[in-house]
Amino acid sequence: MEIFLLGGAIVFSNMQEVLQGMVDKFSSWMEGERKSPNTVRQYRFLVSSFLSSVNKKPSEITRDDIERFKSYIAVDRKYSKATQYLFMKAIAHFYRFCMINPPDNLTAPKRSAKLPVYLSEREAGILLGSCADITRKSILHMLASTGIRVSELCSLDVQDVDLVDGIVKIRAGKGDKDRIVLMTEGCRHVLVEYASLRAGIATPSTAFFLSSRKNRFDSSTIERIVRQEAVKAGIQKKVTPHVLRHTFATALLRNGGDIRFIQRLLGHSSISTTEIYTHVDDGALRSMYEKSQPRYEK
Repeated sequence: MEIFLLGGAIVFSNMQEVLQGMVDKFSSWMEGERKSPNTVRQYRFLVSSFLSSVNKKPSEITRDDIERFKSYIAVDRKYSKATQYLFMKAIAHFYRFCMINPPDNLTAPKRSAKLPVYLSEREAGILLGSCADITRKSILHMLASTGIRVSELCSLDVQDVDLVDGIVKIRAGKGDKDRIVLMTEGCRHVLVEYASLRAGIATPSTAFFLSSRKNRFDSSTIERIVRQEAVKAGIQKKVTPHVLRHTFATALLRNGGDIRFIQRLLGHSSISTTEIYTHVDDGALRSMYEKSQPRYEK
């Protein structure tokens, strides 16, 4: 129980209530920083779990508290290195919000460099060709043909999709950056059909993709749609919107796309993030090498 003064009166407050109030303010701060809804939701959960575990205000948390928490998530909870990394990243962001320097052992384990899961172009073609519902088909085409993130797809407004020139404007994507992506001709044709249907729906929503409730989709619903359509298509791999993003990038690389061109389309801030696709398949590297290898004939 914490005691403090408010307007001259003594107020009793449970520590968990105090910490929850800080988490609420942290969430609002992240929204003000224009973090994606997914990031806000994820960081809120991670920080709330951390504070509930230590049950102290940030200014009172010690190196020992951090060590105990790191041991808890690694040993007791057996979380993966990727999840441990996200915990530390979220907590560090929370300390930045509090304007307090964190204990110097708030460090994350190095994440494993796993190769991305992706579909072959044949598998992607089967997935896109087997979907009958025009809304779902349009969503699949948009993800697989532009490589945009699921949060970016959910945020698209009608004005962002130019079906004449085949251009999609991503506004305030990850890192609060705007960019332009292109779509294939096949994708454009599908979206033209969907847009005709969309135009006949009476709704105040400005969202390009509308759910059955005539409002904007959320990320979890799009994830479910992609998973369901992949199962219907007989795809054996676990398919998510991010797998379709990996599929897009891998196909570009395999077909001779320049790595910096791919970086720009994907909206990666660092080329090192994009370079993971250069490790995906030897065939793409060999094909690019044969095209661009040095010719040292006399």
